[in-house]
Amino acid sequence: MLKVGIIGGSGFVAGELIRCLLHHPEVKIDFVYSHTNAGEPINKIHQDLFAYPDLKFTDKVNLNADVVFLCLGHGNSMKFLEQHQFSAKTKIIDLSNDFRLENDANFSDRKFIYGLVELNKHKIETAQNIASPGCFATAIQLAVLPLIKYSAVLNDLHISAITGSTGAGQSLTQTTAHSWRTNNISVYKAFTHQHLAEIKETISGFRDSETQEINFIPYRGDFTRGIFSSIYTESEYSEKELVAMYKDFYKDAMFTHITMNELNLKQVVNTNHCLIQVQKIGNKVLINSAIDNLLKGAAGQAIQNMNLMCGLDESLGLKLKANYF
Repeated sequence: MLKVGIIGGSGFVAGELIRCLLHHPEVKIDFVYSHTNAGEPINKIHQDLFAYPDLKFTDKVNLNADVVFLCLGHGNSMKFLEQHQFSAKTKIIDLSNDFRLENDANFSDRKFIYGLVELNKHKIETAQNIASPGCFATAIQLAVLPLIKYSAVLNDLHISAITGSTGAGQSLTQTTAHSWRTNNISVYKAFTHQHLAEIKETISGFRDSETQEINFIPYRGDFTRGIFSSIYTESEYSEKELVAMYKDFYKDAMFTHITMNELNLKQVVNTNHCLIQVQKIGNKVLINSAIDNLLKGAAGQAIQNMNLMCGLDESLGLKLKANYF
């Protein structure tokens, strides 16, 4: 059994990690670190875990744990690792943006691999440290990776994507408050969202130069979970050719699927799956993708990485059905 620790245990993503890991047949949760909640029952914060009264937060860290998930605010993972020297055998999976970019990937004697499984599966299988991708970045990159790989010319990408309120974290702010979010929608960080850097770096890995624009408009949605993204650009390929490209690219992907039907968010909420629809309309290709931001966009993808790093079945702890009804 793998001894697993979670650092920063009180947020939404940590709650989903705990939920999935409790049902993982090869894992024992060794500790859930929360300095502000040390000694308190975990179900005081994560009330869906009411059936696990013996689970408690701690301010102690096992530096010899097999795997540690860092669920800290952006900028805090690096600080935590500076203060806590984990053993060389401990695998680190960071869910912040501290190590996602190539310029930030080397920290002390640790090299972080970008944890988008459908892009870097073979690297992940031998990695010791993972920088888990951002939620928007996951939905968008999965939607465009085949197009980036196979297109002789990549034109400007136009992206709109909407996320649920859990994407903003558990801390209460005006734009996450129920009274503000209900029956409401808004744009934020237009053309400047932090996940753009990841997307651009992935594209540059396929191409010598970045001549195309990536125009990204993120939306706050009136729902709790999920990301639905729509991307369009010009393409020389027919719809039949595009669908064949996508099916070939993802033929070995356990959690990413191509559908010929109209997709919707409920198909993927509460799962680690990504669903993609590709259409050709005139000279435009339209790609829609949908994920659960807390699972495929965060905790689920992190567990998927852990499974690959530890030589386990990729799907362990992640065999979840969508909440369709």
